[in-house]
Amino acid sequence: MPKHAVTALAVSLALIVPASAQSDWKPNRPVEFVAAAGPGGGTDTFARVVQSALSKNELLTTPIIVSNKAGGSGAETFVYAKTNPGDPYKLYFGTQDAYVLPLASKLNYDAGKDLTPVAAMVFDPFILWVNPKTSGIEDVKGFIAKAKEAPGKLKVGGAKAKEADETLMTLIEQAGGVDLTYIPYKSGSEAAIQVAGGHIDANVNNPSESVEQWKAGVQKPLCVFEEARLADKTVIADGKSWNDVPTCIEAGLDIKSFAQPRTVWMAANVPPEALAYYTALLTKAAAAPEFKAYAERGAQIQKVLTGDAFKAFIATHKASYSEMYKRNGWLRAEQ
Repeated sequence: MPKHAVTALAVSLALIVPASAQSDWKPNRPVEFVAAAGPGGGTDTFARVVQSALSKNELLTTPIIVSNKAGGSGAETFVYAKTNPGDPYKLYFGTQDAYVLPLASKLNYDAGKDLTPVAAMVFDPFILWVNPKTSGIEDVKGFIAKAKEAPGKLKVGGAKAKEADETLMTLIEQAGGVDLTYIPYKSGSEAAIQVAGGHIDANVNNPSESVEQWKAGVQKPLCVFEEARLADKTVIADGKSWNDVPTCIEAGLDIKSFAQPRTVWMAANVPPEALAYYTALLTKAAAAPEFKAYAERGAQIQKVLTGDAFKAFIATHKASYSEMYKRNGWLRAEQ
């Protein structure tokens, strides 16, 4: 064989082998799922449902370990990611918190430099909840009236500080012309328990984190922050379904969609073949029966974003939060 032909063949093989190796990459030891919330919170549940979907359908046969790093309103998870650059055996589960938390607080990580976006797997709508037995509130008009009677006295709980829940509460204040007091908790489920116990008056929460309290009669959904009512007509409590919950606009509170993405990240500098593997894996997990049932139970919006579509969403969503934070006086001067 001529020398130039041998050289050409060697170059061809050099190009072919890495591509083959990339397509064959898969974990060969345990994978850690790190949830940016406490046990029982929405992000924790999200991570464990993905774990179940992958294991039960044998989409991932290596062990999956779920851990929780909720400190700093979830920032602990993303700081942990920064300390593990290039590690293809760790996935980080959160919401928009990954790129929103640094807008208000100086943190020891940069979402753009220290994190690699993998997927947004589902979107959670928000609902305004009260305990009608302890608050005496039955609808949005009653909520606004009571807030106006005693400015600053109505206590509204939520997950974390200066994040989605508190941001939404400030939108309620602006739209309703009221003054509320926000009480942050480690997770939405903890806030729901506080409302159920009558320790606070209301909370803004995803459906899945308050549905059990609704069934028990210690929470009531007043309105959903979406442009259209939720589609599910399965009766849940009081003879009503998610579809019976009016939109907040219908109920007299002019706030449209405020959905929250459930997101998955890797650290910076992970191998491209690992990123491709997990992107495909999570897309399959979102289509698994366990994940679909989870989304239906929580009245979530089933939409998966990966690659450039996910990056474009992040840029737009971060910009909208920047505007809201600026209006609230939360935006760090460096931003």
